[in-house]
Amino acid sequence: MCRGAIAFVVAFALLAATPAFAYTPGDKTRLDYEDILAEYSVDYSVPAYLTYLDSHPQHRPSGQISIDAAGFASYTEGGVPTLPATLTDFEGQSGVSVLTAEDAVIEYEVDITQAGLYEINMRYYPAEGKSAEIQRAFFVNGELPYRELACVEFPRIWHNEAVAEAKAAGKTEPEWARDNQGNDLKPIMLECPEWIDSYLYDSDGYITKRLSLYFDAGRHTLTIVSLREPMLIGGITLTNGAQAKPYEQYLAEHIAAGAKDASQRVVIQAQNAVKTSSQMLYPRQDQSSPTVSPSSARYLLNNTIGGGGWRTSGQWIEWEFHAPEDGLYSITAHALQNFSRGVYVSRKITVDGEVPFAEFEDYGFVYRQNWRAEALGGEGGQYKIYLTQGAHILRFEAVLGSLSEVIGAVRDSVSDLNRIYRKVIRLTGVAPDRNRSYQINRSLPELKGEMVAVRDRLQWALDALLETSDRRSDRERVIKTMITHLDELIHDPERFARTITSFRQNIRACGTWLTQALEQPLQLDTITLHPPGERVRPSGGNFFSRMWFELSRLFFSFVIDYNQVGNVAKGDAEAITLWIGSGRDQAGVIKSLIDESFTKEENINVNVMLVDMGTLLQATLAGQGPDVAIQVTNDLPMNYGLRKAVTDLTQFSDLREVLARFRPSIMTPYSYDGAVYALPETETFPMMFYRKDILKELGLGLPQTWDDVKVSLAVLANNQMDLGMLPAEPIYAMLLFQNGGEYYNENATRSLLDNDEGYLAFKLYTELYTDYRLDRETSVEERFRTGEAPIIIQDYTFYNILQVSAPEIKGLWGFGPVPATARPDGTLDRTVGSYGSACVIMSASKVKDNAWQFLKWWTSADTQTRFGREMESLMGAAARHPSANVEAFDRLPWPVTDYNALSAQFAQVRGIPQVPGGYFSFRNINNAFYASVIGRSVIGSNEIVFEFPREALTDKVLLINEEIDFKRREFGLPLYGEEVGQ
Repeated sequence: MCRGAIAFVVAFALLAATPAFAYTPGDKTRLDYEDILAEYSVDYSVPAYLTYLDSHPQHRPSGQISIDAAGFASYTEGGVPTLPATLTDFEGQSGVSVLTAEDAVIEYEVDITQAGLYEINMRYYPAEGKSAEIQRAFFVNGELPYRELACVEFPRIWHNEAVAEAKAAGKTEPEWARDNQGNDLKPIMLECPEWIDSYLYDSDGYITKRLSLYFDAGRHTLTIVSLREPMLIGGITLTNGAQAKPYEQYLAEHIAAGAKDASQRVVIQAQNAVKTSSQMLYPRQDQSSPTVSPSSARYLLNNTIGGGGWRTSGQWIEWEFHAPEDGLYSITAHALQNFSRGVYVSRKITVDGEVPFAEFEDYGFVYRQNWRAEALGGEGGQYKIYLTQGAHILRFEAVLGSLSEVIGAVRDSVSDLNRIYRKVIRLTGVAPDRNRSYQINRSLPELKGEMVAVRDRLQWALDALLETSDRRSDRERVIKTMITHLDELIHDPERFARTITSFRQNIRACGTWLTQALEQPLQLDTITLHPPGERVRPSGGNFFSRMWFELSRLFFSFVIDYNQVGNVAKGDAEAITLWIGSGRDQAGVIKSLIDESFTKEENINVNVMLVDMGTLLQATLAGQGPDVAIQVTNDLPMNYGLRKAVTDLTQFSDLREVLARFRPSIMTPYSYDGAVYALPETETFPMMFYRKDILKELGLGLPQTWDDVKVSLAVLANNQMDLGMLPAEPIYAMLLFQNGGEYYNENATRSLLDNDEGYLAFKLYTELYTDYRLDRETSVEERFRTGEAPIIIQDYTFYNILQVSAPEIKGLWGFGPVPATARPDGTLDRTVGSYGSACVIMSASKVKDNAWQFLKWWTSADTQTRFGREMESLMGAAARHPSANVEAFDRLPWPVTDYNALSAQFAQVRGIPQVPGGYFSFRNINNAFYASVIGRSVIGSNEIVFEFPREALTDKVLLINEEIDFKRREFGLPLYGEEVGQ
């Protein structure tokens, strides 16, 4: 079918779907809009943008239509009609502006005199929130026009403190703060909100041009639904902006107007950016080459910007510079693009807010192993831009560019491949008989056509990728392998029985390719504007300079202690030694927060050491341990506390006040027999994740109870799918608590896992893997992405991983509280156990009062919030910090609906106690589980014996109680029956 016919059919379908009644502002509630946003990705009546565009006339009226911010037709917060806060003449914006909360719905009526496509320009001010990008959804007449409007992002504006101070003082170079080792410290990134004019763009970056909306003549309602963060609206304009001219036309016009080549240079140090769109875009330290300016073989200097932090479409960096004369300038960037081999990364380049010519809409930086001076240009040589004498603003913005079509094709292909895979395994199962004929052609006659369509789309993507790539890479091999595999299956679909595993692996490889291709990292050292034709060469690029630089680095590697981070306090008896066991990035962030806040406020120095925490006990026994250890595991505080290795915090008079920061659940493992051995840092727990598209395919609702789960498992099993839930203590604890069970008796002298409640929990735990045959080994992440397990129970931090690593199923999944156990009174018990990390003061410390001040500072809401935001700015959303501090958790930048789901589960969280010998508990529960599920071999025989759940559980609880008795004797604690009062 030709493209025009398809557009006609789609247009007719869209018209048929248009309601016959006129929409009135307020007809739909926030819950109605949330339902649409929850289902749009599986509602095929909601088109993609390009389909929407093709289905409407391409007429773009001239002129503009302005909507007064204060002229809203309706406004609600949290679903309740109310009046929004308004500000008059705020920050230079004349008139009344409207503050929309992060759970608001605001509606405007607009009269359209001339039908056509319009671009929407929002004038907004990023109100104080949680420092995340602002997210909004846009509806017209109560309907979602196309999928890309389900989430549109509006950036905040940031600058680094040192550059801002230098600018205010009239200096050209900032003065970076340094530690006492001579290294530059990471500058503080501060939000600098201002009024911003922004068009609507695809937040995923697949559509690089501005999004448009088609309006018929007449009155329409524009609805803006807040998804995350508050926003101050100053006005809305419907207009059509001018398109950038081709370079040849741009240059010819300026030459005709008398423009001449400039004769002077302007050098911009990239790290001195005046504004960025993200906290992640701060100056970076690069010691890889003497060509980087400034460079040092010994000290870490803030000398570049970008890198891995500048990888997401839509992120931009802005510099101010002064052109010494009117004229035509060329641009040379000293850049490093050794991140994406085989493809180029793109940047949209604007000067004073405008793209000079079309070629700068998408300028590609190809892969090179080392730093290089790249003169921006095309086949005809260096590009020239015209600048007038005076101040100007240069902006580089990350975009997918022409690669967006390739990535979009691969994304759609991965989605279709997963659908094909699910069709096949419904017939063959995930482990088919290689010698059986499944008659796939007869059972699935449409399969061949679907595979041909995917193969052809992938072939187009591969050809397009090869055209844009300057060299070959493993990225092409991934797509080539998938095409070859599809060719074999198209020729003989019965090969699925022999290659289903490799087919799944190839799909996963394409998904990984997609994740990597979406990243557009680029690192910049300098940007030079210079007379056209000049060649800019950075100093230090010759062989001898490089050799001397590398030899110097080698020498200093023997002199510098890289385990120490930041300022080192030598000879200070009151200084704290802090051990961290995570990574250098985390250690660097923590040290910078300490120097900026704790040391400055408390006048207490902290020496930060990056070490292997497995050596903590040995170092303590040897007298070489720290004063404070943070990010320790759940079981360490109590076990060390009983051995007098960590301090009982009840000796500090303000402990009760500090504990009010946390939920009682997280303190359970750190408290024993009246003592408190640690303060919590993080707290996590399981949530239920589900695939909306697959549940819709199966006509399956979301299970609310474990009885519902059993019904769902029958439907899933019929389709060769199941529930993704690997056997582990979080799963067992969830079932135990929901059945009213407890780990131990009140005095922790006996295990209660073998009482009636414990047995019922264990029986259900084993039945899920015997009667319903849940997978016990395969990664739930992989099975969730392919669709083999459309429902999984997983730690809530899995949310962050999916956001980053699974772009092919974005919008197709959701999460909520775990299935419940129905109580006799009709209530639903969704209790889960929590886990986390903690911080302790070692008993050998001679500065315990100082250490306690540090723990209070470290676990405070402000510090935890700052640490969380710094980590997210450094490593992206996957590094979101699951703080145990209630207030800090509330400040995390969750979308409203996701935060509500987490809050609902948080209301039913319990801690798992740690007791002497408690490490034996789940170890033996696990042994009992496998004895019941897969059996055990009898010595001297090959016979496999399966134990009944009750028998297995009873045997293992005896061992648990023996270990508890053994440990209580070791620590001089009363045994069962010897407790006071018995």
